[in-house]
Amino acid sequence: MKSIEGGVVAPVGFRASGVNAGIKPGSTKKDCALIVSREEDTSVAGTFTTNVMKSPPVFWNIDVCARGKARAVFINSGNANAATGSRGAADVKAMAAFVANGAPYGPEEVCICSTGVIGVPLPMKEIEDGIDDCIDGLGEGSSDAAEAIMTTDTVKKERALEVEIGGKVVRLGGIAKGSGMISPNMATMIAIVTTDAHVAPEVLQPLVSKVVGESFNQIGIDNDMSTSDTVLVFANGASETEPLTPDEDGYEIFAGALLAICQDLARDLVKDGEGATKFVEIAVKGTKSDEDARTIARAIGNSQLCKTAFFGEDPNWGRFACAAGYSGVEFDPGEISVALNDVVLCENGLVAEYLEEDAAAVMRQPEFAIHVSVGSGSGCAVFWTSDLSHDYVSINADYRT
Repeated sequence: MKSIEGGVVAPVGFRASGVNAGIKPGSTKKDCALIVSREEDTSVAGTFTTNVMKSPPVFWNIDVCARGKARAVFINSGNANAATGSRGAADVKAMAAFVANGAPYGPEEVCICSTGVIGVPLPMKEIEDGIDDCIDGLGEGSSDAAEAIMTTDTVKKERALEVEIGGKVVRLGGIAKGSGMISPNMATMIAIVTTDAHVAPEVLQPLVSKVVGESFNQIGIDNDMSTSDTVLVFANGASETEPLTPDEDGYEIFAGALLAICQDLARDLVKDGEGATKFVEIAVKGTKSDEDARTIARAIGNSQLCKTAFFGEDPNWGRFACAAGYSGVEFDPGEISVALNDVVLCENGLVAEYLEEDAAAVMRQPEFAIHVSVGSGSGCAVFWTSDLSHDYVSINADYRT
């Protein structure tokens, strides 16, 4: 497995673009992105927010993924097209038609994603102009697309890698956005992954669901789930590999590569969390099941008291143990141990012998790990989170105004 350049256009047969359409009046930032596969038989799979207030684009994409084939995805930032009623649904349908106009595919093969302010109708004239400009600009524009989908993000999230399957090179590329409203269940904010592997929809969908559960669903920034959370994976088969199925040797190689690129993008989202100054990995082991370990790790990672301790660089291990205790997972309090990197703070439920300055030194680093063990079970999990800083409040206090 090798990291390469190119983002979503690194795989053979994909083109991308990103432009400014003026969705937010007066803004000069790119706000429209388009990614297109030239291959007729392109599979698509996705996972989406479980929020009851799903946006019209999410409902549209669920239907597209149910059919399993798509050639393009258009994304706009600056407006989420959520809580917009029947007009929002009509606008999504119109956007798909704009993208497909004159193309060798129909609107039913176009995915639509929108991110930004909730409750405001889309400015459709600007959207239509943005789609036209995106179509005209299609090419090697992965970075432009990655920039166009940003909202409060401060850096672009763009990854690509390649592996060898059956003697042929297979590439995967991805872009993602999200720095706030990150506490997903089955998705994250928006992530688009492309690959030139040959994977049928009925094989791709369960794999994507599994991979998302081990990547984008294992991050948290602020305990808020968006109306628009979407992960889409497109596989166009342009590498000319044999169709991948779970009983083929190359399947595990591809699955590992897909997990790797999704975990890289997921970590990128956390590192760019709104106001974040720390990237924290929480590793839990010793539970009866992996799901129990995920539950404990998520409780620690989403605790506001733990997150403020990360920001304050305070090795207050009692908060970490407390969060594990209220997570809902049963364990013997006399078996819990907590460490910061290799500095053991708590052992068998009691304070360990350590130097406070050693623990504080770990937390002064921009990245560190919390290791929690609660017994001798085989369950384990990793969760990635950020701290909660003053800047997070400032960013979100006037997000709309």
